[in-house]
Amino acid sequence: MSINQYVETARTVFEIETTGLQDLRNKLDDSFNKACALLSACKGKVVIMGIGKSGHVGRKIAATLSSTGTPSFFVHPAEANHGDLGMITNEDVVIAISYSGETREITSMIPILKREGIQLITLTGNAKSSLAKLADINIDCGVGSEACPLGLAPTTSTTAALVMGDAIAGRTSLRERFLRERFRPLSPRWLVGKTATHSCERCYENGI
Repeated sequence: MSINQYVETARTVFEIETTGLQDLRNKLDDSFNKACALLSACKGKVVIMGIGKSGHVGRKIAATLSSTGTPSFFVHPAEANHGDLGMITNEDVVIAISYSGETREITSMIPILKREGIQLITLTGNAKSSLAKLADINIDCGVGSEACPLGLAPTTSTTAALVMGDAIAGRTSLRERFLRERFRPLSPRWLVGKTATHSCERCYENGI
């Protein structure tokens, strides 16, 4: 394969993932509003769950939420099934990420979460899946195709979930007017706050 062919392959990946994100943007509906309202009203912490690539995405979402004023942490579903579920209280909200919506390690916990009165938001690629149906709120993160050459490896779908997490964090950070003055102490040596060109204050004032 020539260097030009490598570049063309990379451009194809960019195009597929960009199209996936544009489609996701157009699918945003009231479920997103409801999810953000639920998270903004949460008196406890936001708990993120996911397996495999979804787990990696979940860790990033938890970190982003925490750094923008929404205390969050990641719990691995397998560990939750072996005792770590005790870390979650009925004041918390769980966000479960599963593109298929059928991840057994997560679906097996739903009866316990329901029994304890813990509210569940799901990010799935199938609105008719078990998780989507059992969730209090399901956000559709379905994409047309993966950017993997075989169309199999999670690529566009994980990007979609990651960006949806960023969108949620961006919206919920405004519930208490999360400004730079609060963000800086959460970042090493305040470097991020000092060099950022984007202002949360501007978002708040414009009602974004």
